[in-house]
Amino acid sequence: MNPTVFAYLRSRPGLATGLAMIAVLLIVVAVPKVFAVHPPEAIDVANALLAPSGDHWFGTDHVGRDVFARVVHGARTTLGIVSGSLLLSAIFGGLAGSLAGYARGWTDISSGQMIEVILSFPPIFLGVMITGILGSNMGYLVLALSVVYLPLFFRAARSTTMVEGAKPYVEAAQALGAGHDRVLLRHLLPNVVPSIATQYIILFPLALQVQAALGFLGLGVQPPTADWGASLQESKDYLLIAPWMALFPGLALIVASLAVILVGRGLQDTDDQ
Repeated sequence: MNPTVFAYLRSRPGLATGLAMIAVLLIVVAVPKVFAVHPPEAIDVANALLAPSGDHWFGTDHVGRDVFARVVHGARTTLGIVSGSLLLSAIFGGLAGSLAGYARGWTDISSGQMIEVILSFPPIFLGVMITGILGSNMGYLVLALSVVYLPLFFRAARSTTMVEGAKPYVEAAQALGAGHDRVLLRHLLPNVVPSIATQYIILFPLALQVQAALGFLGLGVQPPTADWGASLQESKDYLLIAPWMALFPGLALIVASLAVILVGRGLQDTDDQ
């Protein structure tokens, strides 16, 4: 590692810890079979509800599946859904917000009104409504989360575009004959991206909670696919006799959220200095 980078991270232990945790999560997502010996969907009723042991580190669930394997493989499902959903929200919300902030007038007013309608619904309620109408599968879950968080990216992009659009460099580009598409794509959007990235980091833990909540309600990923929210839903009837079924997926959600929060706070501290 570059000594300068090492010294920088050493002076910000929270950021370094968050980046290390995210690196571990990415490795788990990329190669889950390296960490989990047992298949995540292998049913063994004879070994159901076994407590954590050397053979089953996190115990087994109500049908004998290895909880550790389901947590490890569930990382790809859960984090993939949240990451993909927020990426879609960032792309479409960012583009729409930038266009509205630059065009102003009726474009800004009409799009803003539609955004206000979406924001009038609580996130979990909107997610339940969309998945309840369309159905419970991974694609519809991604769509639901994308719609839930699109307005927040829209607002971030719109406000940044309006601030940047009033600066002299935009007027200079227009004076030199740059068209609206060039001004928006070449001059404004590059300055909007940092605010979109910041919003992504802020919203990730919140989207992770909503995704897990939908899975707990049975509106997320359906069995037998490994997913942290679905694992919590399956554990609700066994909390007293097999608490490990809920404990470890819940801890996984906390660790993933904490990792992103630490990175976000570390980057914020850097900007403040």
